[in-house]
Amino acid sequence: MSYLLYIAYFGAAAVIFLWLRDARIFFLTGLPGYRKAAYWGVLYGALGTLGVLCTIAGDTFELLGLGLILAALYLQGRMTREKVWTGKESTLDRMWGSVKRPAPDKK
Repeated sequence: MSYLLYIAYFGAAAVIFLWLRDARIFFLTGLPGYRKAAYWGVLYGALGTLGVLCTIAGDTFELLGLGLILAALYLQGRMTREKVWTGKESTLDRMWGSVKRPAPDKK
């Protein structure tokens, strides 16, 4: 087992973590950009998981698996999302996806 397998695990975990963060922000705010990012995050998570499976498969597919994981991270980062942070939040708040909920509509 190569050290590249641990890198693949970490990369796939990052892809899934970013997908769950986008889903959390969508559920808190209802913004359409985060909705689209959460939906596409399912596919990117599957691509990252496929990358881990290719890395596990053997020495000949390790670099292919890492390439799939890097592609998933790259594509996930290119999604356009709305600005939800003002710049006054801490790094942990941004990492966990803590955002202020919009005020409910008064009728």
